Amino acid sequence: MFPELRMRRLRSGKIRDMIKENSLTVDDLIYPMFVDENINSETPIASMPGINRFPIDKVVGDAKEAADLGISALILFGIPEHKDQHGSCAWGEHDIVQRAVREIKNELGKDMYVITDVCLCEYTDHGHCGVIDSENEEIMNDPTLPLLGKTALSHAKAGADMVAPSGMMDGMIGAIRSELDANNFKDIPIMSYAAKYSSAYYGPFRDAADSGCSFGDRSTHQMDPANSDESIREVELDVFEGADILMVKPALSYLDVIYRIKNEFKMPTAAYNVSGEYAMIKAAAQNGWLDEKKVMHESLLSMKRAGADMILTYFAKDMARMLK
Repeated sequence: MFPELRMRRLRSGKIRDMIKENSLTVDDLIYPMFVDENINSETPIASMPGINRFPIDKVVGDAKEAADLGISALILFGIPEHKDQHGSCAWGEHDIVQRAVREIKNELGKDMYVITDVCLCEYTDHGHCGVIDSENEEIMNDPTLPLLGKTALSHAKAGADMVAPSGMMDGMIGAIRSELDANNFKDIPIMSYAAKYSSAYYGPFRDAADSGCSFGDRSTHQMDPANSDESIREVELDVFEGADILMVKPALSYLDVIYRIKNEFKMPTAAYNVSGEYAMIKAAAQNGWLDEKKVMHESLLSMKRAGADMILTYFAKDMARMLK
């Protein structure tokens, strides 16, 4: 005990760095990109300062910028020109994400690992993640599964290195795994949004991806923020169905869930540092209320400390510059 034991002995000088338990590197970062079929020039997203939508002819330039900063992985979200009830522009060979994947892979090849988000919310005119029964305003689970399978397969055919289903439909991992395996894409991994909560932190993303709901919300398929044990059951099902990487979304308010899942399953685990988490820090920094760089680093480091092996974050380029 004190005075013989003094914890401060190891908190200054070189020894502080030598005993550091966790650290961030650029290899931890996955950069989210928005590609928009409706625009001709780079377009800022008002609620996410520093983040832009890109037309198809600008995505390679943005991906190159990320690669030059040392970022080696990105995840693509698409905004199509046409939306309909079934989200039919999600799986066409010449649709927006498929084109973007080909452009990036043709230019950067193995230097950029391309992940694609697999969901229908950006492609449906009602904004929901699946097929709906419009009469009863119900999101139908089972009819959605083959559409997610078709979408994932189209991404793999375009050259995606990994698919990331985010719709939280029961059985979606199994349906996608079966579709990929049946078409000779057994080596394409699946990063499942396995514990995705019905969160208020997604607001700015809805602006970015034009994916707001025309009725209701997503609480019938996304998890209740009050629940932790449920995340273990949800993740376990995805593991059995063939998920290769498990994701928790959001991150900062769910560090306990990241910790539990990493310790329970001992599998590669991702954290999604979502749009609302990003926007809050940016807004507070713009008002001079906190040090943006320090809070950004501390926030992302907390996700590593909780057990995340990789972090999807809109801070990716900012963090990479800081680490560089």
